Formats: sequence, C-alpha cells, structure tokens
Amino acid sequence: MSGYTGTYADPGRHAHLAPWSGPSLPLLLSASALAAGLVLFLARGPMARAGTALHVMDSSQVFWTAIRRLDRFAIQFTGFIQRGSVPDYLLLTLLATVGVGLFSIVYGGPPHLDVPVVGWQRPEQPVIVVLLAAAGVLALFSRAYILLALVIGLTGYGTALLFLVHGSPDLALTQFLAETLSLVVFALVLRRLPVEPAGGRLPMPFRLGMGLAVGVVATGAGMLAMAARGTEPVGASMPEAAVEAGARNVVSAIILDVRAWDTLGESAVLIVLTLGVTSLVFLRRRSYAIERVEHGHRPGEPTHWLASTLPRGQRALAFEVAARLTFHTVLVLSVFLLFVGHSGVGGGFAGGIVAGLAITVRYLAGGRNELAAAVPVHAGVLMGLGLTLSAGTALIGLLFGQAALAMLATDVSVPLVGHLHLSTGLLFDLGVYVSVVGMVQDVLRALGAELDRQIDAGENA
Repeated sequence: MSGYTGTYADPGRHAHLAPWSGPSLPLLLSASALAAGLVLFLARGPMARAGTALHVMDSSQVFWTAIRRLDRFAIQFTGFIQRGSVPDYLLLTLLATVGVGLFSIVYGGPPHLDVPVVGWQRPEQPVIVVLLAAAGVLALFSRAYILLALVIGLTGYGTALLFLVHGSPDLALTQFLAETLSLVVFALVLRRLPVEPAGGRLPMPFRLGMGLAVGVVATGAGMLAMAARGTEPVGASMPEAAVEAGARNVVSAIILDVRAWDTLGESAVLIVLTLGVTSLVFLRRRSYAIERVEHGHRPGEPTHWLASTLPRGQRALAFEVAARLTFHTVLVLSVFLLFVGHSGVGGGFAGGIVAGLAITVRYLAGGRNELAAAVPVHAGVLMGLGLTLSAGTALIGLLFGQAALAMLATDVSVPLVGHLHLSTGLLFDLGVYVSVVGMVQDVLRALGAELDRQIDAGENA
C-alpha cells in the first residue's frame, strides 16, 4: 500500500505500539470509571432502594410521549407541505431560491459587482438570445402540452447553440442529444395526459413575477461568483492536466481523471433515480421480457423491414424503412463517439444517448415488441454492468501503485493499424456508455411499453 499512501500530501504522525507507555490521564480516567462501576455493582441493593424512594416520574413515559407528539407533528407538517402536486413543489423550490437571494442581500449588504458587461462577443449570440426569448414568451401562451414541450425543447437547443458559439462543442453535443431524448420522453408521457393543460391556481401576474425574480437571482448569483474570484481561473491549467493524464480532449480529462469520483457518483445516482422512477410510476414488476401482444407481427416472424410492426392503422412504412436503414449506422456512430471522446468531441455519455436514440427510433417504428427485439438484454443487467465497469476502473490504479481512478495510458504500435493510444479511461467511458443505454431502455420499457400495455388494456376492456 506504500504506492497508494504515498499519494497523500500529509502521511500523518508517526506512531508505534507498546505494551506499557507509563501512567497518563486517560489511563487514570479509565481506571476510575472501572472502580466506580465496581462500587455501584457491590452496592446495587441500597442503590435500587434509594432510586425507588427518590422516584418522581417515569422518564421513559415522558420520552415516548414527546416522540409520539413529534411524530404527529411531522405527519401533519409533511401533509401540509407535500401534497403530491408538482406545481406546489416547483413553487416552493422557486420561493426558496428567491428567499436565499434576498437573505444574502439583507445579511451581507448590497452586492459589489466588478464584472465587465458587454452586449455580445460574437454576432451569433444576440440572434440566439432573441430566439430563446421568443421561445420563452411563446411558452407562456401555449395551450397544449405537446406544443409546450416542443417550445421548451427549443430553449434547450438554443442553449446548445450558445455552448457551440462559446467554443464548447462537447457541451453543445451533450445538450443537443439530452434535449432530443427529453422531448421523446415528454411525448411518451403526454399520451396519458389531456391535450390542453389545466388552468393554474395562481394568477398569471404572480407566476410571471416569480419567474422574473428567479431569473434575476440566478443571473446575480452568477455575476457575484465571477466578481468574487480572487485568483487566476483554474481553466488555464487544464490543458497541462489533460496532457499529464494522457488525453487530448480537456473535457474528457476532467470527467474521467480530474473529477472521476464525481462522474462515478453521478452515474450511480442517475441509475438509482431511473430505477426508482420507472419502478414506482408505471412498472408492475421487474421482469426480463416485455409482455407480448396478439396483434401485429411478433419478434421472430419475418417482415419486410422490422422484426415486429404496429397494428394496421398505426403503421408508417416510410418510418419503418428509415428505422431499418439508419439503426445500425447510428449505432456505429455511437461507438465512434465512444472511442473518439478521449481525443475529440464525444465520450461515453454522448455515445450512449446516440445509441439510446437509435433504440428509441426502433420502438417508435415497431412498438414494444420491436423494442424487445432490438435490445434482448434486460435494462438492469446493462446498468449494473456499466456501473461495474466504471467502478472497476478504480482498482486498476491501485494495482499499479497509483491513486484510485487514476487514468493510465500507453502508446503501442499495431501491425497494419499503426499507432494506437490505449487508456483505462476508455473502460470508464465504456461503463458510462452501457449504463446510459440501459437507462434509456428502462425508460422506454416503463414510459413506452408499459403505457402501450395500459392503452391496449383500456381499449379491450
């Protein structure tokens, strides 16, 4: 373990074991406690009679009475706060955000901002900002859930364009892919909701003022954080850290080496969150296979384009052809993003979302039987395997006498291939890739296949 313990800046105080270190205060206190306990044991009879004579109240009864009242108060307060209403939860979150901002101003005094503010740095920025503002205003007047989801998705795509304008293609690609997948999930859920949203209980001016207040607090917090910086930004040293880690892509070096523990923890949280949501909301059981339906083709029966198709009246032949022709190409693109992420734009997360979108297209074109044929492996197996690969990368660094999750890299020459750069970061990224594919599949099985089963059951009832 000397290689691992040598990575610590402070090795700790030097200590050794000895059978006798001489009399000391801790030793005297321990001896006094033992002697007092022996005296009380020998005089247990008189002490019991003295306790009975001095008895005033039963302390256990007082304790349990206080616990019951506290439990009753907690139930009543929880019932008052947690009403199972998403708008109420959102309102409480926004009020807390504004409250933190007001408390900071009252407690710390007026803020001192010393941040240079310019209209724009590139001509594309004001155009994108105007489009984002227009999408935000359009969302206020949208009277259909699906239109509202599309408008909100436009704001996400606009944010991706801002990332791209600022020179962050990795963030732009991830934002674009995540927004696309989110739109698909919204569309799947909205099938069980009414077309038009219900009217809000709070008046429109109050909600508009709350939104503006949250925007001001968030913007002010960002400007204060920038003005409070007292040292040089750490970003200037990131290229050197990437070279030291053996990576050409700074973002990949940060995710897989500099903050690998954060990435591992976030992956575990996302997996647990996905399992919890899909289990509690829609799934009745965690089985290996999706329940088959009687209509349409079943997996294994030959069709022209897909392993399974939707019933008559719901099929779109052009969509089936496009899904069949593009599925394997998109999967190859996802693998390319996985491998190129170490030195270019991409990575395991982006590649996993692209593979998940390919599976989503197969499901939308052929239904839940097509989803079962496209990914015959259980989603839990994929998520567990991906998390195991990512966590197992931590042991590789320890085996070579380095810190846990240290990214090891080497360059080899392969005949007929040429120069090849190998890194343990690829194993970590592969774990993220497999985990994301499993999460997308689990969401499709819950919000897609299970909803299909419920709709079919309702029509046949």
